[in-house]
Amino acid sequence: MVGKLPFEQPLAELRAKIDELRKFGTDKNFDFTDEIARLEEKYEQLEKEVYGNLTVHQKIQIVKSPSRPTSLDYIGSVFTDFIELHGDRMFGDDLAIVGGLAKLNGLPVTVIGHQKGRDTKDNIARNFGMPHPEGYRKALRFMQQANKFKRPIITLIDVTGAYPGVTAEERGQAEAIARNLREMASFGVPIICVVTGEGGSGGALALGVGNRVLMLEHAVYSVLSPEGAAAIVYKDASKAPMLAEAMKITAQDLKGFGVIDDIVPEPKGGAHRNPEQQAEAVREALWRHLRELQEMTPDELREDRYKKFRAIGRFTTYTP
Repeated sequence: MVGKLPFEQPLAELRAKIDELRKFGTDKNFDFTDEIARLEEKYEQLEKEVYGNLTVHQKIQIVKSPSRPTSLDYIGSVFTDFIELHGDRMFGDDLAIVGGLAKLNGLPVTVIGHQKGRDTKDNIARNFGMPHPEGYRKALRFMQQANKFKRPIITLIDVTGAYPGVTAEERGQAEAIARNLREMASFGVPIICVVTGEGGSGGALALGVGNRVLMLEHAVYSVLSPEGAAAIVYKDASKAPMLAEAMKITAQDLKGFGVIDDIVPEPKGGAHRNPEQQAEAVREALWRHLRELQEMTPDELREDRYKKFRAIGRFTTYTP
């Protein structure tokens, strides 16, 4: 269903016209076959124009769609035999992080992801997908268990950022994120990270130290949201679309910079337009990269991860 986002409005209006014409023809027994075919052709052309030239701001609108698949959606459709685990064994069970044991094409893995809510009640329970430190400690516990039993680790990243409130800081938010970075770098099992929507700052990085980092086609990954950058730089949120273009935060930009390793294609209009197709694309990408990583020894996996992140930001200067 299109039309929920501002830039999709022309498509929604044309689709409504086609549906109305089809219904009127059925009700009145008129033949509008030629006219409907003409409008369908026009719709396909308009669809290519709209979705083939998305701005960064429009991509952000797509990934923020409340109907976009969440980590639990991917866990249910990409994996089988999922057993959810709970708690950090220190403070509590943060519902903004979900994870547990599962199978990918029959292979046992540990899967962990950020989890946003579907409605107001769910969002409040999951803190709008912004984890507290106990969420990251829960994720670390699952990863340590996976490393112990030699299971590959797969993380699904979709977070605006870690929760910045006083309670999170009191319980050691920065330390929990930093510990995850250090520990993920040391594990001797394959780690694949997938940015499915928003990848925001340290809240994303705490699940993002992988041998392979993938992004969905319209996903974004940045140290700060364009809205946050606009508030800091210009004290004006209306500047966000302009800054979004300048920040180079799309999958295509980051693939070019070598920050990520692969882009997972999305259906036209985004993952929410065809969740089944999107799940199959994610499964295929995960399995392809996992088979490559399984050929490596634990030491090779650690070295591969080290080299990958040490290379980020490296540049050369030209001296005439």
